[in-house]
Parts: sequence; structure tokens; C-alpha cells
Amino acid sequence: MNVLGILFGTDGVRGVANKDLTAELAYKLGQAGAYVLTSELNSRPKVLVGMDTRISGDMLKSALVAGLCSVGANAVYLGVVPTPAVAYLVRHYKADAGVVISASHNSFEFNGIKFFNNKGFKLSDEIEERIESIILNNSEEISLPIGDKLGTETTVENAVDDYVSYIKSTVEGDFKRLKVVIDCANGAAFKAAPKALEELGAEVVVMNDKPDGININQNCGSTHMENIMDFIKKSGADIGLAFDGDADRVLAVDEKGNLVDGDQIMAIIGLDLKEKGKLSKDTIVATVMSNLGLDMMAKRENLNIAKTKVGDRYVLENMLQNGYVLGGEQSGHIIFLEHNTTGDGLLTGVQLLKVLKSSGKKLSELASLMQVLPQVLRNAKVKNEKKNSYLEDEVVCDMCKKLEEEFHGEGRVLIRASGTEPLIRVMIEGKDQEYITRKAEELAKVIEERLG
Repeated sequence: MNVLGILFGTDGVRGVANKDLTAELAYKLGQAGAYVLTSELNSRPKVLVGMDTRISGDMLKSALVAGLCSVGANAVYLGVVPTPAVAYLVRHYKADAGVVISASHNSFEFNGIKFFNNKGFKLSDEIEERIESIILNNSEEISLPIGDKLGTETTVENAVDDYVSYIKSTVEGDFKRLKVVIDCANGAAFKAAPKALEELGAEVVVMNDKPDGININQNCGSTHMENIMDFIKKSGADIGLAFDGDADRVLAVDEKGNLVDGDQIMAIIGLDLKEKGKLSKDTIVATVMSNLGLDMMAKRENLNIAKTKVGDRYVLENMLQNGYVLGGEQSGHIIFLEHNTTGDGLLTGVQLLKVLKSSGKKLSELASLMQVLPQVLRNAKVKNEKKNSYLEDEVVCDMCKKLEEEFHGEGRVLIRASGTEPLIRVMIEGKDQEYITRKAEELAKVIEERLG
């Protein structure tokens, strides 16, 4: 499990279902989460629960709901819905909290539980620590009500419809005469995505919308783009959109079958927003892993790129602090703060289609605004206790500095410790694939020799 002595990782609690993430833990998370998130309330709290299509979802949902009801919270079950739908519906239904049972882009045997507060935002570190402390150390006593003070479970039948209505409200006009292929990853978007795009008038071809509990993300969706890329070449479609299992991210494919990643999607939409005077402070928030091509495009087009640590929570933090409206990651996890409080694959896809339709251009032409420089990633195995000391190693630092000087701003070196494994991740970016591959391997070898 992603435990560094703690339950919560960068995106909720995650692990192999029934081994790491047990029904018992789900029950305790329901109890402690509802207690902490609603302890300020005088009324009976209302907590939304949504999930993706994994086989373990039913088991974990039942346990989680039992935990919620045991502290007097009313659970409102939304069925299978995208993660961002829960973030939106918490506000729309005026709920006190929301919970999603999903392990996003991971394979089916994993599952996860993450919470949203009453404004639709993921929890702060402090609140996660408080929930953890209750579960692991019994740091606060939760009093269990009896009699008519127990919570109940109800089901909302039209959650997907309400989410789709909201997605449609973020664009004007329609998508008639656009042929769109969508890969639903056999996951949470399998109902919402086709419905939204069809109702907006697009001609929709749907792939991987037959979830069976174990085929979520299996050779499909945004982590396996080869199938949709091949299909687009034969289908004569204008664009392809591939979601991950919980549909909080999306990657696109142009009409020639080429990948259009999160950085390129942000470049296309960011420039469009800037032209309309809607891009706050002419700034896009990206992470240190974003492609250097994004910086080069921004310089040319008088845009600013604000950089954060890897992780959508850091992107969001920066956006909230500085009043920015667009930010995200290469993986296609993109946040439009004007519309939603978390990454939203369907919202992102619809915003991209809006630019495609209004510009009258092909997606390949729009994406060519940003040259994607080749990136090479290598992992260096190191001793866990040494993985954060690479910055103090003179030989490693010297190698990085020399490479950076060599690139003259048209390439870069980034090394960082893995959050979960005894690895240092080496990323080199530049114009010559062969050269940067060789250099990444050399650097990883030196790091292993010195810190392994």
C-alpha cells in the first residue's frame, strides 16, 4: 500500500482491494471521514458516494456507506460516475462531502478512496492527517448514535444526467459535423462521455464502453493510446479522446493518428483563452515535468508558465493562491477553475472540441503550435535512505550542470526522488533523441554507483 507510515498518498488511500484496502479500512474511513468533515455541522450530514467500474467497488461501497451511516451521516449513492462528477455534484446537491471509490488509471485489482469537501476540493494534508490519526491511533473518540439518529442510504438515479447537463453548459453552440472517437477505458466515463458528446451534436464512435469489473484500463484508455491512434487513421475522424479509468484525465489524438498530450491541450486552449481575454494573467500552471516545448511556445506567444511540483494538488494550490484559471499535467489531468475544482477529462475534451470547431482548423494544425521535444526517462536504483541526498553529491550535480550548459535553453535535465520507491528518476529533454538517451543512461549509472 502507498503507506509511508500513513494511509493517504498523493491522491487518497490506494492499494490492492481486499489486501491493502480492506472492507474494514473502508468502513473506518467512512466513519472517520464523515466525522472530521462534518463535525462542525449541527444538522445531519449528507455525503455523496460515487465509484468507477472495478469489481471491488461494490464491496468497498457497502463498507464505506456502513461507516458513514454509523456516525449518523446520510449516504447518497450516485452509482458509476467520473471522479470530477462527484466534485461538481457535491456543490450542485449542496452536500457536506463527497467520496469517490476508484484507483484512477491503475489496473483493476487496485482500488482507492478519496474525499472531497463541501466545496468540491480534495482534502488538505491537515484534514487527511486528522482522519488518519483517528483510524491509526484512536486520537479522537467518535460517538456512535443510536435509535433514529442513525444515517440512511439513498440512491440518485439521474447523477450522470445532471453532470452531463453541467458539462454541456460550459460551451456555446454545438459540435455538428465533427466526428469524434472516444475511448472510455471501460471505466467511469462509459455512460457520461458518449451521452454528452452526442447531445452536443457530434458524430460519436465509442470504444471500450463495456465494463465487466476487470477490464478497466486494460490495454485501453489514456494509458494505452496505441489502439485509438491506429483506429483514427482508418476512421476518418476529426479527433480522438481517451479517458482514464475515473475520467479525471484525457489525452487526444489528431486526425492523422498522432498523440496530443496534456501540455499540447493546455497550449491550444490557453492560447484560445488568451485571445478572448479569458486567461487570467496570461498564465498557464504546469509542473516541472511539462515538456520544454510548452515553455518555448509560451515565450513566443507572450504567455507565462508557472511551474509546480509534480501532482495535480500542487497545480491546484498554485492556481487558487494566484487566481489562475488553467493548469494541469502532461498526463492530461487538466483543471479549469472557472468550471470545476479538480481535473476533469470530459470537461477538457469538450473545451478542446470547442476550439477545434470555432477555429475551423485541423487538430494537427492547432497542436503544431507547440513542438514536443523528445523526453527520455530512466530510473536509478538507490538506497532508500540516500534517495534524497542526490542534490548534495558533487559529481551528480556537476554532470547535470554541464549538460544544461550544453543545451543552451533547448533541452534540460531533471532528477527527482520517487515518492514511493527507492529510485531516483532521471529525465532529459532535448532535440536529439539518440543523444539524450545516451546521456540519461550515463547519468542514471553514475547515480546508482554513488548512491546505490
